[in-house]
Amino acid sequence: MNKPHRNKLIVCTLLYATLLSGHVLANDKSNLRANACNNLPTYSQLKSALISAVGTESSGFNLQMWATLVNRDGVVCAVAYSGSDRGQQWPGSRVISAQKANTANAFSLPGLALSTANLYSAVQGTSAANPLGGSLYGLQFSNPVDPSVAYSGNPALVGTQVDPMVGNRVGGVNVFGGGLALYNNKGQIVGAVGLSGDTSCADHNISWRVRNSLSLDYVPAGVSGDATRPDNMLIDDLNGDNNGKTDGWEQPTCANPTNPAGLPVTKTVSP
Repeated sequence: MNKPHRNKLIVCTLLYATLLSGHVLANDKSNLRANACNNLPTYSQLKSALISAVGTESSGFNLQMWATLVNRDGVVCAVAYSGSDRGQQWPGSRVISAQKANTANAFSLPGLALSTANLYSAVQGTSAANPLGGSLYGLQFSNPVDPSVAYSGNPALVGTQVDPMVGNRVGGVNVFGGGLALYNNKGQIVGAVGLSGDTSCADHNISWRVRNSLSLDYVPAGVSGDATRPDNMLIDDLNGDNNGKTDGWEQPTCANPTNPAGLPVTKTVSP
């Protein structure tokens, strides 16, 4: 075989191998959904709920959003965006949405939900407002993001059904609004959702609406003090203790906020 034909054969072989690996990847992602993620919404359901929630929420800057679903083991099951393409959202918010989902799942229990918004004050160091510091100081430095999961793969696939994070544990801890644990209609925790792309207050509100739309908001208990919204975000002068400090389970307010007490009430498990 002469050299030009040999080179052509090599190129064809490489192209075939690339196509085959893509087919295998798609099959692997499908198999994952059929197993580890079978008790969570599909990619299409997440994307639909996300687009609807972004259109409904009026707080923040009305920006497009990223959303990530993880199962109870912290495995990424779906990543979606609300805009027309991956460049319509802050690129950095993709990984932040995954961090938030991981955090809400990692620090929520079958009987107690903690949203990422609830964690803000508890992880702060000493300050004039809080001379003793938060009881969970340092939590934000634990469980770091795995860069090989967060940044690997073909960038053109991010936010699609075969986002490179799907099927992997990305890790990460984030301590402002946007991450919520997911509870099914039996009150069982099944994972979490994370949202990012706007102010942290808007992230929380949109995440709340996504969870509500997916009917995974049978939340058993939380720390908000509102039994109808147990893991809701607390903002000092809106629905917090109004003492002029961000403390307890509160997080700071944001640009163009709305009162979190106006969000839909969570569902209750039937007797």
